[in-house]
Amino acid sequence: MINTLLVTGGLGFIGSNFVRLFHDRYKIIILDKYSYGSNPDNLKGINDYVLYKGDINDTKLVLKILKEHNVDAIINFAAESHVDRSISSPLSFIESNTQGVVSLLEAIRTYEGSVRMLHVGTDEEYGEIYEGSFNENSPLNPSSPYSASKASATLFVKAYSRTYGINAVITRSSNNYGPYQFPEKLIPKTIIRASLNLPIPIYGNGNNVRDWIYVSENCEAINLVLNKGRKGEIYNISARQELTNLQVIKKVLEVMGKSDELLKFVDDRPGHDFRYSITNEKIVNLGWRPSIAFEQGIKLTVDWYLSHEDWWKPLIADKVISETPWKERW
Repeated sequence: MINTLLVTGGLGFIGSNFVRLFHDRYKIIILDKYSYGSNPDNLKGINDYVLYKGDINDTKLVLKILKEHNVDAIINFAAESHVDRSISSPLSFIESNTQGVVSLLEAIRTYEGSVRMLHVGTDEEYGEIYEGSFNENSPLNPSSPYSASKASATLFVKAYSRTYGINAVITRSSNNYGPYQFPEKLIPKTIIRASLNLPIPIYGNGNNVRDWIYVSENCEAINLVLNKGRKGEIYNISARQELTNLQVIKKVLEVMGKSDELLKFVDDRPGHDFRYSITNEKIVNLGWRPSIAFEQGIKLTVDWYLSHEDWWKPLIADKVISETPWKERW
């Protein structure tokens, strides 16, 4: 039974949403290095957790936390996750997303107690697919430094589970959206720019396809895998709601009552995958099922950002409101 949970990256987007959902179920310890995507305000109003400022690469600190708090399990949300940033500065992604995961695994390996680990991956590890969907046994074919760093991490988790017997599981989810997502991401950036009547940049022709899942639903699935997933197994988490980027942006503008005249097509980024798609049969068979349709979720998300300007205004910078091409901003 899991009582005490170490949540790495707990001040980030998905991590903070998980803590908000489950802070009354577990004793939660957060380890976060306060990178650009971390924000203590993400947990404003939630006080029943212990917070450490530090890096998952600091194995001594991780061991200290495991021992002092008798931690039963770790969920690793900690990651650099912005693809554009990874193209300009790949080394920091390797350090956080790959080396950091190996450091966590080393801490667990040398710890005398028993600790279960859930590593949070991404559907981008599989690469693009034009027809059909990837399942958990599909080969990995990452296209960006970000997805390559995440794919490398999951391979290490699998290897440590088999070689050292570490009790680890992996989730790979489709695109998350919802409250507390960093303003540089597609949906919050669109909401913010539209609220300021600024042009909405769209890479290429906007026909790249992504599968969207409301963040709380991903957190529910992650918690299920944490408690019921089989050691060494991978679980795809998908709401099976595929939309082009152009459809997503137009839906945001429609909800906000804004004109499509704000749309502005810009040069595509290098290695931009056309379509991601993953199955969800395995997680559904475990007992999870999505219930928030994109139409509902996007309205909830727009309403949240429009009513929380105090949260996002201190975070917006040139990368959110600048008109310069993406490659000149990183």
